[in-house]
Amino acid sequence: MAEQRRAVALISGGLDSMLAAKVIMDQGIDVEGVNFYTGFCVEGHTHALRRTEQDRQKRNNALWVAQQLGIKLHIVDVIEEYKDVVLNPKHGYGAANNPCLDCKIFMVKKAQAWAFMQAHQFDFIITGEVMGQRPMSQRKQTLPLIATESGVEDRLLRPLSAKHLPATLPEREGWVDRTKLHAFHGRNRKPQIALAKQLGISDWSQPSGGCCFLTNAQYSSKLSDLWTSRGQRNYELDDIMLLKVGRHIRPVSKFKVIVGREEGENKFLEGYKNTFISLLPLSHRGPFALIDGSADAQGVQLAVSILGRYSQGRDDALFTARVRHPDGAEQEVSAKPASADDVISWHV
Repeated sequence: MAEQRRAVALISGGLDSMLAAKVIMDQGIDVEGVNFYTGFCVEGHTHALRRTEQDRQKRNNALWVAQQLGIKLHIVDVIEEYKDVVLNPKHGYGAANNPCLDCKIFMVKKAQAWAFMQAHQFDFIITGEVMGQRPMSQRKQTLPLIATESGVEDRLLRPLSAKHLPATLPEREGWVDRTKLHAFHGRNRKPQIALAKQLGISDWSQPSGGCCFLTNAQYSSKLSDLWTSRGQRNYELDDIMLLKVGRHIRPVSKFKVIVGREEGENKFLEGYKNTFISLLPLSHRGPFALIDGSADAQGVQLAVSILGRYSQGRDDALFTARVRHPDGAEQEVSAKPASADDVISWHV
């Protein structure tokens, strides 16, 4: 009997990686999934907080994909290692702070280290990459670069675009039937959706699995503002989570005010009241807010005026908030609500 071959699939939670794994599974290959947690793909977190996202599934899409496929999924925390990819990308950024090419090389290299270690012993790696789908990392010129710089070489198989690429080791050795692979190309999702229906897949998340906030222009702008305000390009997990929550308003370089937009965000921000100066409306109904940075008494009053702008007292002469410091000290501070024009101009 032929030896059972094993492959590890990079599972993002999107349709492409789901299809890639399924195509190889259907050829009798033993497939397990791996998902690398960078901290930036926190889609389920925002769906749980925002009322406008209530119709979205509150799930970890990578885990859900693995469940649908009936395969094991290994989630690997790479938050600290990934910082160098974000901060010092060899191949640069895309339109935002997205180091997509360096990211893919990093992911495939990590998958190689994980898959080929003695405890696992997989034979090759699968990704859901589609040639021409993404302008930075999935071009005809960059796909071979990923295989080379990651060190995986021809043990990296892209089942959805394999027929546009040279045959890999699994194909040449007959582990995988190349005729049953695909020749998808470009950004049109119709071929993937058609294949999903053919394979009996009726539910999926975003077709491209695009959950990384680094590709989002607004999020990227907030990240750049964070680096500028601190005078250094670095971040912690709390930083990147908070960037996705609330309105971020920087009236001066020393601090910004993070104002909740709805109940879920208010409650999330309250969890940081022992880390930041927090503001709770007293005189009028309004959202919860944090001061991120260094604010003296005058700065705190300015922050209260910003919060007043988003309260029901925005048109009144005075707004009062309870100001709580991380050490537990509290005070009541009043200020005239900021003008709409000022607040708009201070938005990050």
